[in-house]
Amino acid sequence: MSKQYVIGIDIGTSGCKTLIVDHEGQVARRAVEEYPLSTPRAGWSEQEPEHWWRAVLSTLKNVLDGFKSVNDIKAIGLSGQMHGLVALNGDGRVLRPAILWNDQRTGDQCRKIHDLAGGIEGLLKHTNNQMLPGYTGGKILWLRENEPENYEKTRMILNPKDYIRYRLTGEYATEVSDASGTGLFNVRQRRWAYTLLEILDIAKDLLPACYESPEISGSLSSNISTDLGLPAGMPVAGGGGDAVVQTTGTGLVEPGILGTTIGTAGVAAMALDRCYGNPQGKLQVFCNNMPGKWHTMGVTLAAGGSLRWVRDMLGGSENEVGRWLDKDVYEIYAAEAALAEPGCEGLLFLPYLIGERCPHPDPKARGGFIGLTLRHDRRSMLRSVLEGAIFSLKDVAGLIEEMGIEISQIRTSGGGANSDLWRQIHADVFNNEVITVSGSAEGGAYGAALVAGAGVGVWQSVEEAVLAIKTEKRTPPDEKNIGIYKKLYPIYRDLYHQLKKTFDKLADIYQ
Repeated sequence: MSKQYVIGIDIGTSGCKTLIVDHEGQVARRAVEEYPLSTPRAGWSEQEPEHWWRAVLSTLKNVLDGFKSVNDIKAIGLSGQMHGLVALNGDGRVLRPAILWNDQRTGDQCRKIHDLAGGIEGLLKHTNNQMLPGYTGGKILWLRENEPENYEKTRMILNPKDYIRYRLTGEYATEVSDASGTGLFNVRQRRWAYTLLEILDIAKDLLPACYESPEISGSLSSNISTDLGLPAGMPVAGGGGDAVVQTTGTGLVEPGILGTTIGTAGVAAMALDRCYGNPQGKLQVFCNNMPGKWHTMGVTLAAGGSLRWVRDMLGGSENEVGRWLDKDVYEIYAAEAALAEPGCEGLLFLPYLIGERCPHPDPKARGGFIGLTLRHDRRSMLRSVLEGAIFSLKDVAGLIEEMGIEISQIRTSGGGANSDLWRQIHADVFNNEVITVSGSAEGGAYGAALVAGAGVGVWQSVEEAVLAIKTEKRTPPDEKNIGIYKKLYPIYRDLYHQLKKTFDKLADIYQ
């Protein structure tokens, strides 16, 4: 049997990753290109969609350069950062920079949506989810209230990956996992929440057609096919929002396996075989990439993003050394952090640098180092950032366990999965073996490729596709560290509640 291939493209917060994956699940080619993030005001987060598009074209050309089996590529799958708002006019032109998932400006609009829907319980009847700051629904109201001229010109609202779909195919479309993250989707019935749209006075034709993730949503346009040298009319599958499809790419297809992701955000997630209720909307319950299955998760806003902040704001010589030696600067930081003792002698880091989503949906939350003494140094501070990110994931995982599902295994992915130290901290804090699998470091692009392959028959289903995933690394907990973290975690968990009034006062002064 000759090899078959699929392409996976992921529009991340920090950059675009494009993969070519063969029918055995092996990554044949990869390319990554970064782009900038704009924070025009405190709590705001924006990007230019044109930067995504340029990165897509660049990475596609990179992976296809010299690839001799172009005619054996069967489909393209898309993944991307969820919840973003790309507003297009009637000509399909972008009206303003995209407002991203980690943007916190919509607190007032989210409260208004809850009030109009009859409170949290009323909203849960429509969507089974709260309207969190960062969700697309709140952004739509913000645009209407604060930029009425742009809103009047808006004829289509897309999530980031779906803007790339439009540029590739000319089609306005999304799929059920990303649509779930708009806060305007009936996840029980797997369709737009039309009654809620009427309540909020949002025209339903502002939102695109919605597909199941493996379904074909369009085909590559002729001009793009010619430019890239790909077969004309190549199918483009629905794909998946990154936080969902990334867990698909690590094999999360059955309840009990906890998937954690340490990218810019932190995610703790699990596949569900039915649509569970979501008391008080503490978690996110979304449609899964597998038809007839669901997905629950909680997302923290600045897990790996906290370490990137360290790199950008506090890094100096390490950044230069990394460039000189062609070495990942995060490896340098991890080596330094490994010299500090587990628990950092009581130094704790709160990773609320851009507010928080789960388990505290609070845009006013602030980050901080707690417990600093003269004994602490750079090594301690770096390690405490890594530990704080894992504590935040444990916070979220506790909510999933409250649904009555026991965690039998942990699979981790994202950039943080590459770090031996971060995986060890992960295993020690959770007191559970942490597993990485083939493709786990490739993010949403890998899951998007598997979903696309299932859509065109490279695999008969997503469940069959994940059988190609292989275990790569196993990190058992270190018995001597378990007790330390068991003592520190309750203190970490209590700090938010102790400091909430302080966060509110600071936000009142500096918003």
